Amino acid sequence: MQRTLADVAREIGGRVVGDDQLIVSGVAGIKEASSTDLTFLANKKYIPLAAGTRACAILVEHGVFVEGKNLIQTDNPSLAFSRVMGLFKEDAIARLSGIHSSAVVAGDALVHPEAAVGPCAVIESGAQIGRGSQIGAGVYVGHRTVVGQDCLIYPNVTLREGVTLGNNVIIHSGTVVGSDGFGYVQVDDRHVKIPQIGGVEIGDDVEIGACVTIDRARFDQTRIGRGSKIDNLVQIAHNVQIEENALIIALAGIAGSAHIGRNAIIAGQVGVAGHTKVGERAVVAAQSGITKDVDPGAKMFGTPAEEYAVATRIMAHTKRLPRYAEEIKLLKAQVAALEKKVGDRL
Repeated sequence: MQRTLADVAREIGGRVVGDDQLIVSGVAGIKEASSTDLTFLANKKYIPLAAGTRACAILVEHGVFVEGKNLIQTDNPSLAFSRVMGLFKEDAIARLSGIHSSAVVAGDALVHPEAAVGPCAVIESGAQIGRGSQIGAGVYVGHRTVVGQDCLIYPNVTLREGVTLGNNVIIHSGTVVGSDGFGYVQVDDRHVKIPQIGGVEIGDDVEIGACVTIDRARFDQTRIGRGSKIDNLVQIAHNVQIEENALIIALAGIAGSAHIGRNAIIAGQVGVAGHTKVGERAVVAAQSGITKDVDPGAKMFGTPAEEYAVATRIMAHTKRLPRYAEEIKLLKAQVAALEKKVGDRL
C-alpha cells in the first residue's frame, strides 16, 4: 500500500513540512526505516538520531524541525504513528467471514449475521455473539456467555459460562475467563470445594493478553473496568474489582476480592493480597507485595510494599550493611579502648 505524505497528514490531522506528494509505502522505527518508510520522533533529544535516519519522512511535534528531512508535524507523534501503522499494515489475522462448517453452534445461540465464527469453535446454548465480533479457531464460548460488538477473540480462548464481554474487547490466545475461584473450606483435614456460581464482567475497550486467567466470582461478579489493559500471564482471582483504565503488567497476581482503582498501575510480578484496595492512580513497582490498602496516587515498592521513597532508602541502606557492620565493629573497638583508658585513670 502506498500513500502520499499529504494523504497521511490528512488522516491524522497533521501538517506537512516538505514534499507533500512524496510516496510512503511503509512504517518503521527510526533506526530500521528504509528510504520509503515513515518514522516518528517522540523526544527532541533524539533529533541528532533522526538526522541520520534513512526514512523518507518523520512524524514530529509541532514546532520541531529536522534539517533536510520531510516532516509531518502533529500534536502527539507517538499516538499519530500508532494510527498511521493502521493505514499500512494488513490485519494480523485474516478477517473471518460467516460460521465455519466445522464450528459447533447451539441451536438457540444468537450469532449476529455480521459476526464470524472460526474453525472448530464451540458456541454453547444461550450464548450471544455481537455484530462484527470475530471468534477465532478453537474458541469455547460457554452457556449464556455474551460477547459484545466488534470483539476480537483469538484462537484457543475459553470463555466459560455466564461471562459478559462489552464492545471492542480483545482477548489473546490461551486465556481463560470464568474459571472457578480458588475457594475451599477445611473439613476433617480435607479441602471441600465451595461452589463458585457468580460470573465475570469485562467492560468496553478492554484488552487481555495471552494465558491470562480470570476467575468467576463466588456469588456476584468479577469485574474488569472499561479501557483496562491486562498483560500476559496475569492471575485475577474471584470477586476482584478492577476499575476503568487500569494497567496490569505480566506475571502479576491479584487475590480474591481485591480492588484496583481507576488508572492504577500494577507492574510486573506484583502480588496483591486479598481484600486490599489499591487507590486511584496509584503505582505499584515491579516485584512488590501489597499487604494493606494503598492510598490514591501513592507510589509503592518492596515486600511488604512501602512508599517508594522510603522503600528505596531502605534498599540503599541494606546494600550498605557490610560497610555499616565494619564501621560498627570499629566504633565498638574505639569505645572499648576509651572505656579502658578512662578505667585506667580511675
